[in-house]
Amino acid sequence: MDIDKMKSLVSAGKMGRRDFIQLSVAAGLTVAAGDNLFSATARATPKKGGHLKSAVGHGSTTDSLDPGTWENSHVGDLGYIPYDYLVEIDTKNSPAPGLAESWEASAEVDRWVFKLRKGVEFHDGKSLDAEDVVASINHHRGPDTKSAAKSILEIIQDVKANGKDEVVFELSSGSADFPFVVSDYHLPIMPAKDGKLDWASGNGTGPFKLERFDAGVTIEAKRNENYYGTANFDEVTVLSVSDVVARQNALGSGDVDYIDRPDLKTISLLKRNPGLEIDQVTGFGHYVAPMNTSMAPFDNKDVRLALKYAINREELVKKILLGFGSVGNDNPISQSIKYATDPEPRHAYDPDKSRFHLKKAGLDSLKVDLSASEAAFAGSLDAAVLMSESAKACNIDINVIREASDGYWSNVWMKKPWCMSFWSGRPTTDWMFTTAYAAEAKWNDTFWTNPRFNELLVSARAELNEAKRGEMYAEMQNILHDDGGIMVLMFNDFVTAHSKKLAHGDLNSNYDHDGGYMYRRWWFA
Repeated sequence: MDIDKMKSLVSAGKMGRRDFIQLSVAAGLTVAAGDNLFSATARATPKKGGHLKSAVGHGSTTDSLDPGTWENSHVGDLGYIPYDYLVEIDTKNSPAPGLAESWEASAEVDRWVFKLRKGVEFHDGKSLDAEDVVASINHHRGPDTKSAAKSILEIIQDVKANGKDEVVFELSSGSADFPFVVSDYHLPIMPAKDGKLDWASGNGTGPFKLERFDAGVTIEAKRNENYYGTANFDEVTVLSVSDVVARQNALGSGDVDYIDRPDLKTISLLKRNPGLEIDQVTGFGHYVAPMNTSMAPFDNKDVRLALKYAINREELVKKILLGFGSVGNDNPISQSIKYATDPEPRHAYDPDKSRFHLKKAGLDSLKVDLSASEAAFAGSLDAAVLMSESAKACNIDINVIREASDGYWSNVWMKKPWCMSFWSGRPTTDWMFTTAYAAEAKWNDTFWTNPRFNELLVSARAELNEAKRGEMYAEMQNILHDDGGIMVLMFNDFVTAHSKKLAHGDLNSNYDHDGGYMYRRWWFA
């Protein structure tokens, strides 16, 4: 029997280790090689069963089941557990079928028609239909919504059901990337009830039925036996553990199977543990320090430039990321994203330029507060201290304020004038810009507005000529780099750790936690 046939039998569960090794030896392999090949083959075969327990570094007691309020990865993961999305993102960062099995656009890309899968049911037995999708989208639209997704849906002029299995989107202007938009993690499909979205019930079509949601503490769910797709675990538990030491201790003791955002300073210790595996994925995530451009002194462009030149980003990548990332240049578009550019002049550490812009602002020195917390990102407080040290040579005194982790996203981010933060990034230039830098964006955390930038945002979205579209996005990146209030400190790799009992295939890079899909894709080997 040839090796490939033996491997297929192992994958199908029809051949055990002993028989495999014996036949491998007969085929010319050593006992050790046969044993290793069996283990690798068995591990690569998805298996059903088990209780996955993960600990993530986000979560707040102010969190809610309302998807419009989701602002951290604990509730962000919730969207992929009891719920599904119209469109998913695959491992190549392309839109893929979710609850919509197909879609097509008009020639002007201002009308999109999505055809739904048939036979999909919510956990309570209700059949999915187009009205559920309409309610799920409209929850984030209109003058009264407070949803973080409002800005990316502003382009929708109308959304309506065409029968039970078809949804039609009429846009105010063309959007070539619209399928990406409806994959946003704020937009899970939930049931309609009396014309409104029933988000409070936790009822979805996803791979797991929600058993418990305790804000800022835990998410617990059990397998949905009627799920139309693939899910391997019997149960999942997602714990919110903001303290990185506590997360790593929980993984080391076996209390959890997976953690995100490990302490990079001690990653070598995790690597030496024979029972653990480290995953490193280069994606679009970036660590930032947004300045509120509507408040002094950040309303002065030269003050912003003085601060941008006062930060030693090379030092941050070396000491905070320990090489697990790259230097930022105040452009939030990762170099791996289509249309990305690297604006000039680069905002590298330059005390002379910093003092020059400070003088242009009419200042000899500057004192500012910078709010930081480990809730922003692992190493945030250390990064803030390093920023303070490098700024001293520029006659800038940065006073680091240590903020509490709980409530950071509701009490500090977008509340304090200057703070540490992070973005997971988005797979397209338009999506990132629309989410965080459009003038009316809910999450425009720099409160920055630039008429030319906003004009180009609308034009580029509808432009089908690749060269012209690229020129528009290049200009927008330059405008944001030169004028914006965002300080992109560094691009971080997604680094996670898990028990070797867990296995997975290729990983998504659009978002941490395998794009959110780990709960349905991974398995116990």
